[in-house]
Amino acid sequence: MVKVTRDDVINKLKEVYDPEIPIVNIVDLGLIYNVDVSEEGDVHIKMTMTTPMCPMAGFILKYVENEVKRIPGVRNVSVELVWDPPWTPERMSEKAKRLLGLK
Repeated sequence: MVKVTRDDVINKLKEVYDPEIPIVNIVDLGLIYNVDVSEEGDVHIKMTMTTPMCPMAGFILKYVENEVKRIPGVRNVSVELVWDPPWTPERMSEKAKRLLGLK
């Protein structure tokens, strides 16, 4: 059995983009709050959206789940949408801020 690591999941999440902000991945946007990976290959992700009114939230959550399921060794994926703490632009990586013209 292939052992899945947190880094494997984070690297896969760096391939996922919010369709409304297609130049920055969801990790660099600061949308991923936590990733837990069990010994058995179960993955639990806590993430948020830039706003509770995000019209793409359902699509993005399913996209995240489907992409992480593609990692060899992943057994189950759960994605939990959280609002606390609320997302702010300060959560973005320096790279994301530069790409979006905020730096």
